[in-house]
Amino acid sequence: MRVALSYLRSQMQIAYLKSADGVDVNATLAELAARLLDDGLRVVGTTQTNTARLDTHKCDMDVRVLPDGDIIRISQNLGPKSRGCQLDPDALEQAVAATLTRLEGADLLIINKFGKHEADGRGFREVIGAAMERGIPVLVGTNGLNLQAFLDFTDRAATCLPCDLDQLSSWAQALKTAA
Repeated sequence: MRVALSYLRSQMQIAYLKSADGVDVNATLAELAARLLDDGLRVVGTTQTNTARLDTHKCDMDVRVLPDGDIIRISQNLGPKSRGCQLDPDALEQAVAATLTRLEGADLLIINKFGKHEADGRGFREVIGAAMERGIPVLVGTNGLNLQAFLDFTDRAATCLPCDLDQLSSWAQALKTAA
């Protein structure tokens, strides 16, 4: 699914945060979600927490489904010598389904990452598209590996925002006010 540029510009805002050295997109999105929920905005989506494992260089990846806080482990432990992707696709799809059911009446959709699954046409793409169809603003974390696929998906209509909590909060509040 590719989103038409004119539709995005006329109906809603979509923005992203880009992973870079010294920038913890996961922590920024989690802190932003908590702040906006405290301010009374109805924020839905997912934020991610990574926990180091003692037996490997890989980490456990958990997503919190907003706003209620359901925690879903989206990684699988493939052993200390594994080199493959540790993402558990079934767990990811569980998080996608849980997020999709929460879209109604949302002020903002936050998605922890537009990753390989989304770049390949799966994962949270459906949720992002559903939010856009409903006029719900979207904020997505990205990384260098999948940024081009995300920009292609949005027909380059997405705006890169700084990983600054005050600026992000102001952006979200302005969108709520404009609605």
